[in-house]
Amino acid sequence: MAEQTTSSISIDAPPAEVMAVIADLEAYPEWTASVKHVEILTVYDDEAERPAEARFVLDAGAIKDTYTLSYEWDDDTEVRWTLVEGGLLKAMDGSYRLVPAGENSTEVTYQLSVEIAIPLLGLMKRKAEKVIIDTALKELKKRVEG
Repeated sequence: MAEQTTSSISIDAPPAEVMAVIADLEAYPEWTASVKHVEILTVYDDEAERPAEARFVLDAGAIKDTYTLSYEWDDDTEVRWTLVEGGLLKAMDGSYRLVPAGENSTEVTYQLSVEIAIPLLGLMKRKAEKVIIDTALKELKKRVEG
């Protein structure tokens, strides 16, 4: 990932529980305001059977798009994704990194870099990424702890 925006949050659950919520992509529309639909296209043929590729329908106000992401999973410690194809989105690279923080707590760090077809000043782009990340982390925390 080139220039990226990063933020972290502490979630009161072990990493395996947090990663289970992150990996359940098809449930995202239930708890993520801007994701309207997710379709798993392929899964890894391993014990976890986690998604390898998924198509998302996004409606984030001014930004509406359908895009496909490719995923790489590192057990319950990290997931990385990259854009395969999109309409408005030209690039999207991101990751969640999970680090145990005590007996029943996880520090979740979200990194994101997005390029869209509409030109934006660097400062505006980073601010938009920061809003996306902070919202996603708060929604993830609420879903896992709720």
